[in-house]
Amino acid sequence: MDSEIFDKAQAILTNRRKKAESENEARIDEINRKIPQIREINDVLFNTGKELIAIISNSKGQDVSDKIEQLKQYNLGAQAMSRKILAEHGYPEDYLDMHYTCPVCCDRGYNGSRYCDCFKALCGKLAADELNKSSQLNLSDFDSFDLTYYSGDNYMTMKNILEFTKQYAETFTPQSKSILMFGQTGLGKTHLSLAIANIVLKKGYSVIYDSAINILRSIEKEHFSYEHSSDMIDLVMNTDLLILDDMGTEYESQFYNATIYNIINTRLNCGKPSIISTNLDFAGIARRYDKRVMSRIVSMYSCLEFKGNDVRLQKRKNNA
Repeated sequence: MDSEIFDKAQAILTNRRKKAESENEARIDEINRKIPQIREINDVLFNTGKELIAIISNSKGQDVSDKIEQLKQYNLGAQAMSRKILAEHGYPEDYLDMHYTCPVCCDRGYNGSRYCDCFKALCGKLAADELNKSSQLNLSDFDSFDLTYYSGDNYMTMKNILEFTKQYAETFTPQSKSILMFGQTGLGKTHLSLAIANIVLKKGYSVIYDSAINILRSIEKEHFSYEHSSDMIDLVMNTDLLILDDMGTEYESQFYNATIYNIINTRLNCGKPSIISTNLDFAGIARRYDKRVMSRIVSMYSCLEFKGNDVRLQKRKNNA
């Protein structure tokens, strides 16, 4: 893992933990002012905590399990009373609990001797964001997708695709279905795939978006390097959403074809969504790639065929 990404993730978790602790202290101060009865209960709980430490320290090898159990039951009763009083005053019962972003690791980044899943996910998002900075693709939005460039049956087809992709973005989860966008150049495939990325990123998910050739070149470079690194392929496999733009424009090679299948198959097996855009139709995909690629896409992807006349050419004519 890149040390800079690691340090950034650790700093974010530290800030999360400090924020949770600060907010908890503020809630405690608020309740102590407004509900003195709860303050008294909290003082009792604090004193029983000190009493527990004293019992253990002075046990001198004696069995003090009964005393510890009595204190435990007393504390549980006091906590239950505190929650009941909070509810009676219109507060959530867990108002005085510590609310960490990740309750598993309490925003420390590790669970036992292993990194917590939240830490690994955060590192993946940071790494993906860093990768996307060098991407030549710029994020788009749905509002700027102009349906007036389409007419007749093509208009209805593209209107349905626009509505489908909007809904997909708004309801996206890391378990969403994968999408294939195919059709002639200049019909809005890249625009809509990046409009999805725009919303998914705002939701806080990790997204990798770039042309297929750029991603494949990066994987190839690492694969055949002296270090034989796997950082790029790991990012591609683990990101919440992968967007492969212009698949089919990369050079034909056994390594690229095998990598494309590996990416598609592995992410499907892991239940992770991908969006692929291509100028190839089904027959073109079948000719270009292993038949397993076509089989996986047709059976597992939502396939959207873009129709119409090249929008970019229309815009040039209008501006001429």
